[in-house]
Amino acid sequence: MAVGYVYVLCAAVMWGLIGPASKLAFAAGMEPLEVAFWRTVLAWALFGTQALLSGDLRVARKDVPAVAGFGVFCIAGLFGSYVYAVKLGGAAMASVLLYTAPAWVALLSFLLLKERMGAFKIAAVCATIAGVAGISLGPRLAGDVAGSVPVTVASVLVGLLAGFTYALYYIFGKLYLSRYKTPTIFFYALPIGALALLPFFELRLPSLSGLAACAFLALCSTYGAYSIYYAGLRTLEATRAAVVATIEPVVAAGLAWVMFGEVFTPVGYAGSALILFGVLLAIWEGGRQRLTVPASLLPKKR
Repeated sequence: MAVGYVYVLCAAVMWGLIGPASKLAFAAGMEPLEVAFWRTVLAWALFGTQALLSGDLRVARKDVPAVAGFGVFCIAGLFGSYVYAVKLGGAAMASVLLYTAPAWVALLSFLLLKERMGAFKIAAVCATIAGVAGISLGPRLAGDVAGSVPVTVASVLVGLLAGFTYALYYIFGKLYLSRYKTPTIFFYALPIGALALLPFFELRLPSLSGLAACAFLALCSTYGAYSIYYAGLRTLEATRAAVVATIEPVVAAGLAWVMFGEVFTPVGYAGSALILFGVLLAIWEGGRQRLTVPASLLPKKR
């Protein structure tokens, strides 16, 4: 079991590197959706190779629309919105707003899957809303703080969109895709996601430093993180793995502070803590109800 904790912890750290690595790609002259596109293409080469070698390529015809939807909304949607949130609001705020996903899952599960909204789920949603308000209103309530992350309507909304598209991983998995292995789904969904991103930026060959940052995102924060996370799930309960994975925004915020000087206002830090508290409440509720998160899709969170 100790090895399982190490695997999940390493995966969370790898996910926490997405924001800082994306900022390095921006510094190399790349646009947000350009970064998302190359991350998707390079990750497909890795997952595709694994799927071809294992022979796990079969998808039922009735599930083809679901796989395509997963590619558009969960691959292009998440990869694109998250890296855009990093561009607009910084790596720290993007990573925290990404963790509004459990609140979105609770609401979507209630509306689409008719799952009960228990007391813990309601409290999780309320804590998340209060946390987002704290991050959004922090600069006004606490005054300017040197190096504080740029909080705008656009940066908050795009960050929330990242959390929403991340939540769709659970919905797609619960409804359609839980019986497939991750490489199988990504073999088809990643190129669809790349094509969905293509019309929104000018395709060009990145610089060597930009391509290196995207390769790192594909190898470490996508293929590597997903692979070792699921290795950890073989020896850990999903609820315990989810709790360990909440270190991801802490890693992202810490690196954003060290590398780029990003900080929240005191009210913003309080809001961030409320969002993570909402995550833990949602995880606790999931454990109480013995809900099974599809291990082929949803790492945690993410």
